[in-house]
Amino acid sequence: MTCLHEEATQVIKRELKMNKAKLQGHIAMLFTSLIFGVNIPLSKNLMPDWISPIGLTYSRFAFGAVAFWVISLFFKWEKVTRKDMATLFLGSLLGVGINQASFISGLERTSVTNASIVITVTPILAMIISFFILKEPITLKKAGGVLIGLIGVPTMILTSQLAGHGREASVIGDMLCVLSSLSYAFFLVLTRGISKRYSSVTLMKWMFLFSALMFFPLGSKELFSAKIFQSGSSVAWGSYLYMLIGATMITYLLIPFAQRTIRPTTIGMYNYLQPLVAAFIAIMWGHDTFSWIKPISAVLIFTGVYFVTTSKSREDVERERLQKSGKTDIDNPELFPIKGKVITDR
Repeated sequence: MTCLHEEATQVIKRELKMNKAKLQGHIAMLFTSLIFGVNIPLSKNLMPDWISPIGLTYSRFAFGAVAFWVISLFFKWEKVTRKDMATLFLGSLLGVGINQASFISGLERTSVTNASIVITVTPILAMIISFFILKEPITLKKAGGVLIGLIGVPTMILTSQLAGHGREASVIGDMLCVLSSLSYAFFLVLTRGISKRYSSVTLMKWMFLFSALMFFPLGSKELFSAKIFQSGSSVAWGSYLYMLIGATMITYLLIPFAQRTIRPTTIGMYNYLQPLVAAFIAIMWGHDTFSWIKPISAVLIFTGVYFVTTSKSREDVERERLQKSGKTDIDNPELFPIKGKVITDR
C-alpha cells in the first residue's frame, strides 16, 4: 500500500513539473508574439525613408550575433557536435536568414494588414510539417482550432477602417511573407530536437553568426549607408532600438526556451496574436477605428489557440496506448524518442 502511495505521489509530482514547464513555455511565446506584433508597424514606418529593407534585416543579423556572443561569455561553454552544428546552420538559414529577410522585404512592399494576415498560415504549415517529420497527429480538435483562428484573424483585419491612402498591397510582398512563414514553420520543426540539448544563448549565437556572415556582402553596404545614422529622429531611433533589443535579442532567446516544452504547431498558433496587437496599435495611432467586430475576432483567435494547445500530442497518444495495454512504466523517457533523441518534457 505504501509503495502504491509513493508511486502515485511521484506521478503527481512529474505531472505538476511538466505542467509548470508548459506554462512557462506559453508565457514565453505570449511575450514573443506581443513583441513581434508591436514590431510590425514600427518596422514598416522605418522603411524605406530611414533604412532599406536589406539594411534593416542585416541590422538584426549583426546586432544579434554580437549580442548573443557577448551574453554567452557569462554562461558555461557548450560544445556543439558536428551533426548539431549542421542543424544550427540550417536553422540559421531558415529561422533567421530567410525568415527575417523575406518578411522585412515583403513588409516593405505590402501593407501591415496583408502581412498580418499572411503570417497566420504558419501554424497550418507547422502542423503539416510536424505530421510528416515528427509524426505529430493531426487531430480533429487541432485542425478545428487552426480553422477557428483563421476565421478570426481575417475577420478582424478586413473589417478595419484604416485611415490614409497607403500603397496597394503587392502580390510579390505577400508572397515574400508566405515564404517567411514557410521557412519559420520548417525552423520550428527541424530545430526542436537541438532546442532540448542546448541553451537558447548557444543556439542563437551560432545562428545569428551564420546569418551575419552569409548576408555580409549584401547587407553591410545597405546598413552603413542608412539615413537613420546621419539624421535619424528620436522616434526613428526608438523604433530601431526596439526592433534590435526587443524583436531580435529578447524574442530569439524566448523561442528556443518555448520549443523545449510546447509543440511547433502550438508555437505557430501564437502568430494569431500578432495581427491583434497590430490592430490595437493602429487604433492608438489613429490609423484604425474600434468596432464591435474586434472583440468577437479576438474571442475566435483565443479559442483557436486554446483548442490547439490542449489537443493531444504524439506523446499523449502513446501514453494513452500504453496505459490501455497495462504498461506501468509510462513515464520512462526511452518510450518517447524524437529523431533518435529522448523527449523528456513537452
